[in-house]
Amino acid sequence: MSLSKNKETPAEAFKRATTSTMRAISRDKELEVLFGTDLPGLFQHRARISNPSRDLPEGDINRIRGESDSLALRKRYHDDALHSQLTPSGSDARTMFDAIEQARVEALGSNRMQGVSENLYRQLDTKCKEFGYDRIYDKSEAPLSEVLGLLVREKLTGTPVPSSAANMVDLWRSEIERKGDEDFQALIDTADDQEAFAAAAKQLLRDLDLYDEADGIDSSEDDQGESDEGEQDSEAESSGAEGDDEAQDASAAEEASAQEGSGDDSTDTEAGDTLEQEAQTDGEEAGKDRKASYPEDFRNSMEEPPYKAFTTEFDEIVQADELSEPEELSRLRQQLDQQLSTMHSLVSRLANRLQRKLQAQQNRSWSFDLEEGMLDAARLSRVVVDPMLPLSFKQEQDTEFRDTVVTLLIDNSGSMRGRPISIAAICADILARTLERCSVKVEILGFTTRAWKGGQSREKWLAEGKNPNPGRLNDLRHIVYKPADHPYRRAKQSLGLMLKEGLLKENIDGEGLLWAHNRLLGRPEQRRILMVISDGAPVDDSTLSVNPGNYLDRHLRDVISWIETRSPVELIAIGIGHDVTRYYEQAVTIIDAEQLGGVMMEQLADLFDEHRKSKKSASRW
Repeated sequence: MSLSKNKETPAEAFKRATTSTMRAISRDKELEVLFGTDLPGLFQHRARISNPSRDLPEGDINRIRGESDSLALRKRYHDDALHSQLTPSGSDARTMFDAIEQARVEALGSNRMQGVSENLYRQLDTKCKEFGYDRIYDKSEAPLSEVLGLLVREKLTGTPVPSSAANMVDLWRSEIERKGDEDFQALIDTADDQEAFAAAAKQLLRDLDLYDEADGIDSSEDDQGESDEGEQDSEAESSGAEGDDEAQDASAAEEASAQEGSGDDSTDTEAGDTLEQEAQTDGEEAGKDRKASYPEDFRNSMEEPPYKAFTTEFDEIVQADELSEPEELSRLRQQLDQQLSTMHSLVSRLANRLQRKLQAQQNRSWSFDLEEGMLDAARLSRVVVDPMLPLSFKQEQDTEFRDTVVTLLIDNSGSMRGRPISIAAICADILARTLERCSVKVEILGFTTRAWKGGQSREKWLAEGKNPNPGRLNDLRHIVYKPADHPYRRAKQSLGLMLKEGLLKENIDGEGLLWAHNRLLGRPEQRRILMVISDGAPVDDSTLSVNPGNYLDRHLRDVISWIETRSPVELIAIGIGHDVTRYYEQAVTIIDAEQLGGVMMEQLADLFDEHRKSKKSASRW
């Protein structure tokens, strides 16, 4: 036994100490802690944090300690189900509400455990530097949700905002404190009660003119009443005024991990600009005569400003192979193939089941016991036994199977980075091969933006005098990974592009959905299916900072409603860690990206089942 301990590496000791610390702080002895390259996350009894480097640099120790303490505190003091009921709708209000709640969770731990307070403060300081908050001097560039979260944290803990974000926060401080002075005191008084704290947080948002309950949109009553039906209960414990009895465990774990650390996160690099051009596919050509802009329904049906784009001058539709050099595409494809091998058997089994179902529908069938046709040799034995029986004949008949095309639209936003986008690429690869064997055409598309925080569209808006409510204020980038008429072998290399660093940026779902839908309308197939894979609501900081807070969210809902009620295209959505059932009539939500392959195949199998019952309500994984 002593020999085993002597062989334990510093990194392994750090992992063991971190796991013990998280279980102590969260008060969950069954908590499973996973270390990997994915983004940190928490679901029920499983937490995922960054994997430490073998040499354990100090900066990485601080980051992993901060991640683990933050997740452990969320496990202990936060109730996901309650939070979902209380969260306001509207992407902007929801983002700020989440930031305030996270500040509460971390403040409770910081006020009761000095070591945890120091870990979280160091992690916060590092985050602010990585996001460049120390270089923000213009109020319009400061993300208000981050500013609000930092201010609430300062009020609840009494610890000043890190110097790396102090200047950014000071741009807003006087205005926020003037409008929400009494609200901050209410937040302090209710920090131990999540429900009361949520009410105080929403009041703060109202006083700051960031949330208008009259817009309908108090999710605790209307919207959430529909979307959260069937919501999976979280195992996270609600907040309470527990004591400090776990502080000794945390302190001991910190001493055990004093020798260790982990790697730093790399920031996205900007993908090079490409010339604007149309995708050259038959489907695109066939759809040119159709109206590809927004339906009239989106122009005059709302009291609020209708959805529009400030300019489409800088938008682009590009083929995937135009965004990378051939050598890089080959390297990315090899990287995808390596990841494909780890889950190939699981997804392939599901794909084979889908293939058998499709082929069973496409195969010809026979009618037996007819008076004419081909002689049925299998029934001649009856005539031998009883010569008085007539001969039996059979005839071959075709099974009706409508020509079908499937479009897979993948969210290429920054939050998909890591395991989610890898698995999306893997599943798209397997799906394309599977359906191609069944003579079902597949198109694989992605949607993102060309830049963070607006790009050239925002620069043009600033140069023209900052007109109010300019509409969508970023440069769209719509990517064609595989046109429907191209065989899999021609698009194989392009699918690896999803793993390219710097490709994934903002997500404007409504326009991405319309684009994919309009391409399908130009297809000649009788049946057209659009499957959307996304991990969050539409978010574009540049657009949301100068338009109503629910601007992109509202547009997405309008587009979905229009397609579901008026279009011949069948629409289905899969949400990764994000409740898409509140948007789409036919949708599933999965918690872990690992489930994506199975859910994709099951949903397509259901769609191709001609005898399936129509689903009147959205299902949930």
